[in-house]
Order: sequence, then structure tokens, then C-alpha cells
Amino acid sequence: MNNNQIFSAFLISLGLFGQSCGTNTNKSEQAGGRSQAEVTVPVTTVLVNKEIVSGTKSYPANVVPLQETEIRAEVSGYITNIYTSDGAYVSKGQRLYEIDRTRYKAATEQAEANLAIAKANLDRVQKDLERYQTLAKQDAIARQTLDYAMTDLNNQKAQVQAAEAALTTARTNLQRSVIVAPFSGNIGISQVRQGALVSAGSTLLNTISSTDPIAVEFQINEKDITEFNALQRGASQADIYVTLPDGNRFEGVGHISTIDRAVDSQTGTIKVRASFANASNALRAGMNATLNIQSASKQEELIIPYKAVFEQLGTFNVYTVNDSSKVELKQVSLGAKIDDRIVVTSGLEAGQKIVTEGATALRPGFKVTENNQ
Repeated sequence: MNNNQIFSAFLISLGLFGQSCGTNTNKSEQAGGRSQAEVTVPVTTVLVNKEIVSGTKSYPANVVPLQETEIRAEVSGYITNIYTSDGAYVSKGQRLYEIDRTRYKAATEQAEANLAIAKANLDRVQKDLERYQTLAKQDAIARQTLDYAMTDLNNQKAQVQAAEAALTTARTNLQRSVIVAPFSGNIGISQVRQGALVSAGSTLLNTISSTDPIAVEFQINEKDITEFNALQRGASQADIYVTLPDGNRFEGVGHISTIDRAVDSQTGTIKVRASFANASNALRAGMNATLNIQSASKQEELIIPYKAVFEQLGTFNVYTVNDSSKVELKQVSLGAKIDDRIVVTSGLEAGQKIVTEGATALRPGFKVTENNQ
């Protein structure tokens, strides 16, 4: 075979190879186009429903008494009587402790005697002044004597005032030697026993707290203040109840009594107080509990499965399926979460079809096949 024949054969082979590659490329592009156009993603869908929503919000809470105070001795001395048992319920004004009254009673009697002496002296100088005034009119005494008599009268009046003040102090100390309950409630375990020496203002004897009614305090987000203002005013209805530490529900129903004056700028929360009748004393001061607010909407609201919602760049979204079985991305605003569902306040309409499973594989415009069981 000569060189011309070899060269011709090479050109023919090269042409056939190029035609083959071009054909294969066109076939691949056509197949890829058909594959992209026909690709579908299997998903699970549900219809958006509209219904009356009843849900419960729960908050960690602490039980606090509406009144609580430490009981301290206001006079010094030895404890001579303890009138109540530890943990007892006491009424306002009921005796709790007695401090040795001997010296305070003696001080009161002495102050009464000093006051009597001061009043007697005042009466004497008053009569002396009246006699001196009569003599002064007759020029029978020196003017200086009358002046001294008037000074003595003023001094004696001051002595009476001092004696009265001393008597008030002595009577107050005598009264404070018996310590009474400032309000009705339960006292704790006594910090002193009979015979103990106590000092005025420093020795803690006991603590008393009111029990009925009692408060439950909890923190809410600042976004919920409007809702709780409505609950406090009675403009919104809800069942407010407490779950005890053992998981049981406290039998009483409470109401929002107080919302704190200011939001904590560090946490964005504000303290709220609910009050409960507590005749059984099941709610104890310092108890950790859960406060629950169960409410129902006044009108029907849109509600969807919570798993249908996903977040992108700080916004909440769902995929809807149109009549062409293609998905569209919808931004939504959310309301209260109830178990595994959530209220949608805007962005959807009742009857729309949304994707609940398979959304991670989707992009807007993808075609889907519904795989609902």
C-alpha cells in the first residue's frame, strides 16, 4: 500500500470518528434534557386546615408568698415562752415568743412614778407662780422672783414631757417583749429555743409567710406582654393552672395579678405573677412548679404540621404544591405552637397543599409526586 492510500484511509477514519462523537454528544444532550425535564421528587403533602385552636403554653415557675417576713427580737433578753409549734398556722396578732419581761415591767413602773413626780412638781410651781403674780400686782415682791417662778414653771413642763416620753419608751419595750404574728400565715422552724439569749435587732427567731392566697411567679418573653395584659384585664379568657413537682395538677385555677414594671434588658423577659387560692396549702413557698396557660382561639385559625416549616435567612417558609404539581416557596408568619402543629398567621390560605416531608431535596419550580400514605 503506497503512501497516498494510507493517507486517504486516515482521513476517512478521522471523519467517521468525528461524526460518531458528534452524534453521541447530541444524543447525550437530548437525553439529559429529557431527564431534567422529567425528573420528579417524591414528597408527602397535607392540606392547610382552618380550625378553632386550643393550646397550652408552659412556663417554669416558683411559688412565692404574697407576704413574707423575718421575725426578729426588738428587745434583748432571755426567751421565757414559745407559744406555737414549728410550722403552725397562726393568726394576725397571735403570740409567738415572750422575752423576759421583768426588767421591762420594772422600767415601765419606774417611768410611771417619774411622770407622777414630774406632774406633782408642775402643780406645785404652777401654784407658786399664781401666788407670786398676785403679790407682784401689789408690788409686794421683787420682779426677779416672779421671773424665776415663770422659769421654774417652764422647766417643770419640760420635765413632764420628758417623763411622758420615757414612759412611752418603757411601755413600748414592755409590749415588744411579747412578739406577735404581724399577719396570718405559717411560721417556719424556730431558730431559738426557750432560755436562749436574744439581742435586739439581730437575732432571727423565725420566718412567717402567708399561704392563702399564694403567688406563682414566672418569666415571659417581651413579645408576649400584650397577650398577658389582656389576660390581666380579663379581655382574654384562659385556664391558668399549676403542675406540681410530682407531675400532678394543682386543683385551683389562678389569674394574672401582677406584671412587673420593666423588662430585663439582658434577657428580654419580664416577671409575671399569678395568684391562686391555697386553702389546702399544697403550694408551698419556694416550690418549683410549672405554670400552664390553656387558651382557645375565638375564631378559626390556619394550622399546619410544624415539620412543614423550615427557616432560611431568618424567615420561616413552606413549600406549596400548585395545580401543575410544581412547588412554590412561601414565606409565612407563625403563631402559637400546639404540640406538633403550629398556627400560621399569614402567608397561606385554607385548602392549599403544602409539603411536610421531602422538602430538603426541593427547589422552587421542582415537580413532585405525592407519596401520601
